[in-house]
Amino acid sequence: MPTSALVLFSGGQDSTTCLALALSKYERVETIAFDYRQRHHVELTSRLHVLREIKAHFPQWAGKLGDDHLLDLAVLGEVSETSLTRDTAFKMEQSGLPNTFVPGRNLLFLTLAAAVAYRRDLQVLMTGVCETDFSGYPDCRDETMKAMQLALSLGMAKICLIETPLMWIDKAATWQLAHDLGHSSGALGGGEALVHLIIEHTHTCYLGDRTHRHAWGYGCGSCPACDLRARGYGRFVGLTTKQSEPG
Repeated sequence: MPTSALVLFSGGQDSTTCLALALSKYERVETIAFDYRQRHHVELTSRLHVLREIKAHFPQWAGKLGDDHLLDLAVLGEVSETSLTRDTAFKMEQSGLPNTFVPGRNLLFLTLAAAVAYRRDLQVLMTGVCETDFSGYPDCRDETMKAMQLALSLGMAKICLIETPLMWIDKAATWQLAHDLGHSSGALGGGEALVHLIIEHTHTCYLGDRTHRHAWGYGCGSCPACDLRARGYGRFVGLTTKQSEPG
């Protein structure tokens, strides 16, 4: 059974939930992120806050959390004409994909993460890609992940396991998963503590807005990422409230 993992950790809600899951499952966990000159560059600062908060408030996980890796992928930003790497409005392209799609991004991320995992002797790659609540990105699909797992295992002559725990759940269920993980962590505040951490310290907004505070966290409130996060949080709160009602 695997005992170690490398989490693709952007500092957003999904990758933070994945990090919590990895810390609950594995004895040694490291993190990796990529600076591709993304428009929401502030996520790279947010992720450091998340790591700090986990170490400070989740003692059962703190001892498992190892090195963090940040790779410079400026070349990806240079070859990408997208609204995540250029100051352009969000829109749908003729291809049917939103212009937030950065071609090859997850394929490149996984390849480099696999190389780091190989060097660091980490057995699992964990990523927060999802085919339930997503924008149609082809590099987030389950079949893409399975193909990458096979290609990386063959190319490195070593089994490379890719875990995608959010693949078949929606954003409301992702909030619930974070709550459940926080509750089982034994940390003071339990599930509410991890949900609070995600609200206060993670970053999802495509515009990099950290000035507007909403019930679900910081962001512009209108970009596709904010909309998805807000709607998921609303469903999560609604379900939580309903479950707590007497009778």
